[in-house]
Amino acid sequence: MKLRAPSRTVGVVSVGVVFLVATTLFAQQFAGAQSPELTTVKLVAEMITKYHISQKPIDDRVSAMLLTKFIKDLDPQKLYFLKSDIDSFSRYRDQLDDLLKVGQANFAHEAFSLYLRRLDERVAMAHSLIDAPHDFTLDESMTIDPDQVSWSADPKEINERWRKRIKFDLLNLQLDKSSLEETKKRALKKNDGSEPAPVVSATIEDPRKRLHKRYDILKKYAHDTDEGEVLAMYLSSLAHCYDPHSSYMSPEENEDFQIQMRLSLQGIGAALRSEEGVTTVASIVEGGAAAKDSRLVKGDKIIGVAQDDGDFQDVVAMKLNRVVRLIRGKMGTKVRLKVLRDVGDVTQTLIIDLVRQTIELHNSEVKGEIIQTTDFGIAAVPGSKGRIGVISVPSFYRDFSGAQQGRDDFRSAARDVSNVLRQFRNDGGVDAVIVDLRMNGGGALSEAIEMTGLFIDKGPVVQVKELNGRIKSHDDEDDGVEYAGPLMVVCNRLSASASEIFAAAIKDYGRGIVVGDTTTHGKGTVQNVMPVSSNLFKVFPGAKDRGVLKLTINQFYRVNGDSTQNRGVESDVVLPSFIDHMDLGESFLDNALAFDHIPAAPHARLTYVNPQIVNTLSDNSHRRVAVDPKFQQTQKDVDRYLARKNRKSVSLNEETLRHERDEDKAAKDVEKEEEEHENKSDKAPVFAKSEYNTELLAVSVDYVTLLKAQKTAATR
Repeated sequence: MKLRAPSRTVGVVSVGVVFLVATTLFAQQFAGAQSPELTTVKLVAEMITKYHISQKPIDDRVSAMLLTKFIKDLDPQKLYFLKSDIDSFSRYRDQLDDLLKVGQANFAHEAFSLYLRRLDERVAMAHSLIDAPHDFTLDESMTIDPDQVSWSADPKEINERWRKRIKFDLLNLQLDKSSLEETKKRALKKNDGSEPAPVVSATIEDPRKRLHKRYDILKKYAHDTDEGEVLAMYLSSLAHCYDPHSSYMSPEENEDFQIQMRLSLQGIGAALRSEEGVTTVASIVEGGAAAKDSRLVKGDKIIGVAQDDGDFQDVVAMKLNRVVRLIRGKMGTKVRLKVLRDVGDVTQTLIIDLVRQTIELHNSEVKGEIIQTTDFGIAAVPGSKGRIGVISVPSFYRDFSGAQQGRDDFRSAARDVSNVLRQFRNDGGVDAVIVDLRMNGGGALSEAIEMTGLFIDKGPVVQVKELNGRIKSHDDEDDGVEYAGPLMVVCNRLSASASEIFAAAIKDYGRGIVVGDTTTHGKGTVQNVMPVSSNLFKVFPGAKDRGVLKLTINQFYRVNGDSTQNRGVESDVVLPSFIDHMDLGESFLDNALAFDHIPAAPHARLTYVNPQIVNTLSDNSHRRVAVDPKFQQTQKDVDRYLARKNRKSVSLNEETLRHERDEDKAAKDVEKEEEEHENKSDKAPVFAKSEYNTELLAVSVDYVTLLKAQKTAATR
């Protein structure tokens, strides 16, 4: 398939939605001046009922759900509100729907105001408890499942809940401190004196001091939340009452979303994270202003930001998203950073001035690499090249703005995959291609369709149920393929949405095999991003950017008629992984839509896969995995995790908790892996050496062997 211009139908649908929203706004412009919040709330309420695929009204049922959802979002662990507070909110249980329809969000501000008061009271109590003595030898436990506890009836009950919370926090920090001290001792002990002792730069801070700081930051962050952010939380809670993927995004949140879709921004090129209230440089983006300047380095702590030659603004204990917005800016403008850098036992203060530029987020783009199987200890198939092409697809990104402007170089995941496939061919070819969709949460529907078309000839890729119930098939309409050899798609529980469309089409056509976790995430819905305030009418007085509504407007179905909703796309060959046993997936989310089925779309069935091939691949893999020491350790970690997965409480005894933390290490390693995936360097390997990736290559070599044998048998 040759990639073509964006579908005109998609463009028409988008314009139609904008037009309908803009018409509503147009009418309101002449209905008299209204407060910005009132107009935003009314528009969002109208749009949800009009465009959400469920077509359900905002009624008393939704009102009750919204009340529960917003309170849960504010206080998920039941640590702040009292039962009397919850009782006082109950008067809104069947009123929020009526208030929303007239643009009223008073409940959100009232609830958040009371939350702040309760937070101040709890933080004051926390500080006194931090300094109080605690006996870590007692056989005591703390309930961690909020569904197992009721709202505290009085201050005495909630104070006891906080006593256990602070004791747990202190004990964890103390164990962290002990672990870090052991790490330092081991690092020094390993040095035999023949070279300088290794530097272990992590600071060991007193647990009580650290916890005081943590709760001070918590309080400051909460009080720094402005009314617009409270409204955004409330409107997102409303959207979540319809399904877990619908949400409201403020103008700032929408900007972040658009950056991820177009893989570019204007700034300095540094990934930042917040550590104990301090903005810290997590990594430097290759090719960005900071990388070219080379003075800002990983680990630097940013304590001040200034525009051009203006005064520095203190950013200590400032929310990370606000620090990021101070640092971002128009290309060519200057920003100055005041940073702290630890050099041994000395902390230096540096002033670094940088000129902003357009940053391409290469760490999130498609990458390809040809792997020599022998480098992983796997013999090549006799008569083959012994080369497997691996394509990593982190997301199905698409620069919609660039595409609409007709730019030839707009960013597109499908285009980049096509380029990698051509590069494989130009470099001498490969025996098989592995498309790695692990951790890929989805993206643009059009990209999934176009990417599928690189591997199949003409035909349906996905079916979509529209608001009126009509089923529409989205097809690959172009002749030919970019690659016709053996194909493997790798997925895990975090492969969702567009990833599932691609994997399902490859499987339903019999075009290739799916390998990985038992199944994928199970997200079978399509969202559209709709402006709450259209730019078309900014000429009118009072018109402003009111953010956007990301709304579920369609359900998608495989060409075989099955929805991927909740069930996902099952793997042909399942490899052991810790993440496969975690509560990750659509079925674990509140208000997820149900699985559904429609008639299959007529489609070809290719000969790359049959039950015999799948069974042989699975059996061979199981035999290898069963004797692999690292996979055996993975299974032990899984068994320990499953034994503790549904526990309702944690111990507050030091020795018991130390043991529990060791048992939970595998889960923490998965969280670390996810974080590293988010912040991976441009230079990170496409396909790192690991027991998992080695087994993927072994399966691919088996697959090539079986297809060769099938072809030989067919020619006899």
